Amino acid sequence: MLTDPLAEAMAEAEKLVQSAPHIRTEQDLAEGYRYLAGGILASVHAQWAWDRDQPFFVTGTGPFMKMGLDNPDTLYWGTRIDDSHEYVVRGTRGTTADLSFQVLSGNYTADNVPGSESAFDDRAFDIAEDGSFEITFGPESSEGRRNYFQLAPGSTQLVVREVYSDWDQRRGTITISRTDTAGIAPAPLTQADLEKRYARSAKALVDRVKTWLQFPEWFYLKLPVNTLTEPRLTPGGLATQYSSVGHFELSDDQALVITVPRADVPYMGFQLGSRWYISMEYSYHQTSLNHNQAQVDPDGNIRMVVSARNPGITNWLETNGHETGILQFRWQRVDQALGPADGPTAEVVPFDEVAKHLPYFEDNRITEDEYRTRIARRQQQVAARMLG
Repeated sequence: MLTDPLAEAMAEAEKLVQSAPHIRTEQDLAEGYRYLAGGILASVHAQWAWDRDQPFFVTGTGPFMKMGLDNPDTLYWGTRIDDSHEYVVRGTRGTTADLSFQVLSGNYTADNVPGSESAFDDRAFDIAEDGSFEITFGPESSEGRRNYFQLAPGSTQLVVREVYSDWDQRRGTITISRTDTAGIAPAPLTQADLEKRYARSAKALVDRVKTWLQFPEWFYLKLPVNTLTEPRLTPGGLATQYSSVGHFELSDDQALVITVPRADVPYMGFQLGSRWYISMEYSYHQTSLNHNQAQVDPDGNIRMVVSARNPGITNWLETNGHETGILQFRWQRVDQALGPADGPTAEVVPFDEVAKHLPYFEDNRITEDEYRTRIARRQQQVAARMLG
């Protein structure tokens, strides 16, 4: 049958999920099955939406299709490209903190990270007073052409990231067209086309699960537990992003107190991730905070508490039943190097002694009703940004 490759891939991916080494609890496995469902959706969707001749921007990650430690503050768009053709990207700039573009060569696999051929943000091209823009990617030299970007040999993907420092910021718009096929309808699907798309969906699903199970081992788990690295340029070629990473392991009677200076940058965000290398649920739980959502203490520091139980403070990050997980800071649109003094410190303390480690604890307090209001607001903002 036409769908046999996909059915076989789903069974193989399920076995990969079941045998993941980090599974400790029924919740871990249940989240794995939900992760698998999102992977199936994304893999099938991408292979039917992507067309090298008639490209569209497609999102491969979101509230229900997570991968790659997705940032709750970011909308991700991507499309397949070919270095021998020319593409025009048109859009309107929203009010978000950052809008960036990255050209990749190759794909993420369990053995490989794709090369970053170029990366830039919206300061690299002209934007009209009404927020509209038009930029071109193609094989010709970009010398002397402000809104033209040359594609390096081997370029295969164009990725766009729109980053929110405030979840009420307005989303922009973006489209892409290949200049030699604009206005031309694609050829009708053939049996061979159908077989290729189902086969590619199958391969994409298995590769997706295998790939992202490797990333925590490569970049996080070899670090000392309950610590965070100094800020560093993010691997992968993002031109203006610094990151600090780590992983946690906490019991119910422990808390991780994280202190970080409020940086003078357009975007600064922190999130918790699960060992499936995806964001922890962020619509109904406060598992991420950016610099506008977080409470800043009078001394200019942001102090957050990562714990299973609620310490009654505004900057609580919920582990939501996870004994282990990933810690991730990002600073974006950074114009000067960040050093150790700009980065976070972390300390494991007994949960019952959290107040002793927060010098402005009385200022940090929040009631259960106030916290519920914060969560209700998150639900509305996620729906408006990502779904509505």
